[in-house]
Amino acid sequence: MGATGAARKLASAAALGGGGLSVLGAGLYGVLVAEARFARKVIGVIGDGPPPDATGWYGRGRPGPAIRIALLGDSSAAGYGVERVEETPGAHLASGIAAQAHRRVHLRSFAVVGAMSSALADQVDTAIATHPDLAVVLIGANDVTHTVLPSASVRHLAEGVRRLREEGIHVVVGTCPDLGTIRPIPPPLKQVAREWSRRLAAAQTITVVENGGRTVSLGDVLGPEFEAAPAVLFGPDRFHPSADGYEQLASVLVPSCLAALDLLPEDEAQPEPLRREGILPVAAAAVRAARTPGTEVDGTEVGGNQRGLRGRWVELRHRRRRPSTDAESPGEHEDEAVQQDA
Repeated sequence: MGATGAARKLASAAALGGGGLSVLGAGLYGVLVAEARFARKVIGVIGDGPPPDATGWYGRGRPGPAIRIALLGDSSAAGYGVERVEETPGAHLASGIAAQAHRRVHLRSFAVVGAMSSALADQVDTAIATHPDLAVVLIGANDVTHTVLPSASVRHLAEGVRRLREEGIHVVVGTCPDLGTIRPIPPPLKQVAREWSRRLAAAQTITVVENGGRTVSLGDVLGPEFEAAPAVLFGPDRFHPSADGYEQLASVLVPSCLAALDLLPEDEAQPEPLRREGILPVAAAAVRAARTPGTEVDGTEVGGNQRGLRGRWVELRHRRRRPSTDAESPGEHEDEAVQQDA
């Protein structure tokens, strides 16, 4: 079975409540179980304390109305391994959006270190109560290292995205990164992790788009840049990103978050063929995105129709990254930003 067919089958199994094990094969899944046990032994622990909480106000001196963002997911969203709040992905994300949109931003972080996709339901419940404009979700890597069945992982994500969209909240999901670049995992198990995580990322893309969200491939987090500079972009445990790595992660997400909020310039509205952007069926786009870091996939229409013979139509985009912005420390009260405006 080709990668496109496998991703489509895995997403379908999740939607129907099936096991989805046959997509990977029982033998491959067995190897993955052994690999995960080994990896978890050698990854190690950075520290006992939780990462700094990125919740707060960003964009001091910028006008309103404020953009409200909920950050959901696992340790990659929480910023596990860094010591200063300005080093967390939440601070980089909120500071970047505030700078590019020239608006105040209030970010609430609901991410939990060690969370798997099954934990999204509780995070979504809490996030919905705060009425955000945008929810950013980073989840999936812990499902791999805990050998959660792929269909179960995707099903939890689908339910979370569906509920957020029903509340009118825009959703951007950073898909499962390429775990084949993690140094503690030796070959040939490294190749198994790469194949497994890419298929999960493709299935995540299909189900997120089908439920009204958009995705961004996070292969960049554990991809070529990390492979080239592991000492700089990986943290001390060689699994979680370092402070510089979290900054890279946020830089991939910011353009797609701006697009979801309809805050990009008009000249970036249409796909650009020269940038290898275009309209594709969702399964084909999902597989391509999983292999190309920083690729955004979002639903669209062709001739007034959302679906063609090969499924949902989507736009595949390679958004231009914005200039890096120094991350701010969050303010506790909006009054701080309002006083700056005055």
